[in-house]
Amino acid sequence: MKMTAGDYATVAQRAELLVPEQRMQAIYARLGSEITATLAGKDPLVLCIMTGAVFAVGQLLPHLDFALRVDYLHATRYQDGTHGGELHWLHRPTRRISGEHVLVVDDILDEGITLDSVVAACRDDGAVSVHTVVLVEKERERPVDVQADFIGVRLPNRYLYGCGLDYRGYFRNAPGIYAVAEQDV
Repeated sequence: MKMTAGDYATVAQRAELLVPEQRMQAIYARLGSEITATLAGKDPLVLCIMTGAVFAVGQLLPHLDFALRVDYLHATRYQDGTHGGELHWLHRPTRRISGEHVLVVDDILDEGITLDSVVAACRDDGAVSVHTVVLVEKERERPVDVQADFIGVRLPNRYLYGCGLDYRGYFRNAPGIYAVAEQDV
């Protein structure tokens, strides 16, 4: 659903800032240190889950102090909506994964279905090891048993946007993380 300038402004005005930009910068630095301590010397392949993790990968890479390569995969459940559906694979780099240590980067761990499927796919494709990092983990029950190895911040189970997370395809570029007002979900 394409939003008008008025819609955009109204949603932004009603949203609640949960994590300001300065705190996000500290989170990227901490994650970089934690990941470096685990993966330095393993020459990992960093896999960005499109589209939400683009922002996180761009912010995180300068904090990773080791040799690495970057690729992407595209698996989506939301398709610019506000509720997840069936997982659709748009790009899966199967050949690149075999024999690699893989670091999967995602924007959010919500229900866990996407991350669980991506980790299983990496293992099926022959990854030597799979580590996961999520910028945000929602505090909620999940239909699958999946845990991220590295977590930026844990937040309440609300609809969030910013730092790569979107609201109907918009607001990924917000430098902090916001909770959408209930009437806008």
